[in-house]
Amino acid sequence: MPDQLSRSDREMLKAIYRQTVGHTADPDRFAHTGDLAEAMGTSPGTATSHVKRLADRGLVSHTPYIGVRLTDTGRAAAVGAIRRHRLVERFLADYLGYEWTDADRLATTFEHDLPDEVEQRLFLALGEPTSCPHGFPIPAATDVEVVPLPPLYDLEPGDVAVVAVPGSTDPALVEYLDTIGLRPGAHVEVREKEPFDGPVLVRVDGQDRALGRTVATQVFVRALDGSPPPGDHPAA
Repeated sequence: MPDQLSRSDREMLKAIYRQTVGHTADPDRFAHTGDLAEAMGTSPGTATSHVKRLADRGLVSHTPYIGVRLTDTGRAAAVGAIRRHRLVERFLADYLGYEWTDADRLATTFEHDLPDEVEQRLFLALGEPTSCPHGFPIPAATDVEVVPLPPLYDLEPGDVAVVAVPGSTDPALVEYLDTIGLRPGAHVEVREKEPFDGPVLVRVDGQDRALGRTVATQVFVRALDGSPPPGDHPAA
């Protein structure tokens, strides 16, 4: 990983990754400075200047009027930054008792100050976790990709999966999902799926719930082997 990456450098690399490589619908897309500015909370001009500085360091390739992509070096740095963020989230949730809805916000405030050796010790102290509190995978230290998770709506009847919910999800939607049991780590089974963008019927916490396409595309999942979720097995 390149030396002397600042907090804003890591956040920009993460934003570019999420808008390019991490985009499951089109993994070869470009990120646009307007979208990056929105993600970073800055002006388009500031985002463009930042991208140019990263390009000068060989972390991104920038084509004016087309967009931005990560180089191999930049991609490795972005994945490393995502790994660090998710490990810190895990620490906040597991050791300090923070809710998963707060972990994302709090992790950003100090994750960038961790030395690499502390990051590795944190990983070991946490028991080598494989997912963050939101349910998304934690990449290995040597990974140059983060395994993307499909939205719940992509599943078919009979599929069983574990739920993941992004930290950027609208709080009102998070509250609703929680009331029906669709929280990070929950097991969900698709029972029925109507055609033509119709609703999907899922079983969670032993109850069948109907979700519209808008909601079911904002919940992500890690598919399992198709066995019924825990708690749904007949009593012995």
